[in-house]
Amino acid sequence: MLEKILQSLEKNIRYLIKWTIISVIIGVVIGAVGAGFGHSISMVTRFWQSHGWAVFLMPVSGVLIVWLYRTARQEKNKGTDLIIESIRDGKDIPAATAPLIFAATVLSHAASVSTGREGAALQLGGGLANVLSNLCHLERNDRKICVMCGMSACFSALFGTPLAAAVFPMEMATVGSLSYAAMLPCFFASFLAAAVAGKLGMVPEHYEVGAILEFGLTGALLAVLIGILCALVGILMCMCLHTSNSLYRKYFPNPYIRILASSAIFILLTLVFSERLYNGSGAHLIELCFEGEAVPYYAFLLKILFTATALGAGFKGGEIVPALCVGATAGTTVAALCGVPTGMCAAIGMVCLFVSVTNCPVASVFIAFELFGFEAMPYYAIAVAVSFTLSGYYGLYHSQRFLFSKLKAMPYGDSDDQNHT
Repeated sequence: MLEKILQSLEKNIRYLIKWTIISVIIGVVIGAVGAGFGHSISMVTRFWQSHGWAVFLMPVSGVLIVWLYRTARQEKNKGTDLIIESIRDGKDIPAATAPLIFAATVLSHAASVSTGREGAALQLGGGLANVLSNLCHLERNDRKICVMCGMSACFSALFGTPLAAAVFPMEMATVGSLSYAAMLPCFFASFLAAAVAGKLGMVPEHYEVGAILEFGLTGALLAVLIGILCALVGILMCMCLHTSNSLYRKYFPNPYIRILASSAIFILLTLVFSERLYNGSGAHLIELCFEGEAVPYYAFLLKILFTATALGAGFKGGEIVPALCVGATAGTTVAALCGVPTGMCAAIGMVCLFVSVTNCPVASVFIAFELFGFEAMPYYAIAVAVSFTLSGYYGLYHSQRFLFSKLKAMPYGDSDDQNHT
């Protein structure tokens, strides 16, 4: 008995030492790369915000992106879906993925394209970690954990939410199952990357919510209302993104023509809505929501339109910050209609949209706490639960799989509530 205990203890200690070393390397390296990526995005964002003509660079940026991916023979690279397949099925990630998504995202942001950066961070961190795992000749299952570590590290470095960043990759590949073997390395890498990025000048995202209604029956009903609305808006956003991609490919088979067509449509939309609220990631629009500035009640619909127009054709970046922007503006609309505090509704809307499009409720609750604090905790918890349930099986990522039904205590494949994956 004692011998078995000692053998088990020795095995656990070896695991701890092994993944501590690997996660420290990943946290430091990818934390530094993530900080460089974040500063690059901030620099080009300042560029387009101070130069209104930057949107006319879209055709040039788009053609360069297509050329880069074609030159690297990665035109069929599935982006974040490939990273998810690497976690779930052990698929190898091409070494070109990380530099390509870095360059393509910077090019997209320089032209004020409606795209994010955290989705790109998942590809950047996962791609770099996969290269490291190959250099270390890690076995297939260890490579999966390594990729999750890289995703956590880069997301944390950019967003400054280490708790959510650690859980998100563990939760996103297979909804309904957490990869507990990755818990220790993901948390180590995530917190270390956030610390490294902080030393390199990255400021964690945080929003002042302002006044919060005392929680009670009225507050609970408000949370449910926003959860229902954001579930529907999240479904709409996913459908628009997937449909735009299909339509672009159907009518513009040539990727160069496709991205030029997207540029023309996007520039026209920018000229029509000349205030530039819907260009870029949407971070500036989120700030307006929390500052109490008036934003159009239909802003969330236009942000979806701008994002689908660009991402569907091949511009790069990510959907997460645009989704948070859509949620914030939808929440602001509810606040205006119901006469309740704007910041609180914007915060609830952000986390509801996040869970609606990613199907990751644990990470969504964590990101709420890290972005907004714990004061409105009951609102976030209830709204996330409602939005997660009502959003069904829609999502941003085609490769995401559901292990269990959302409506019945049984495996997803055996239930009759399937609508879309």
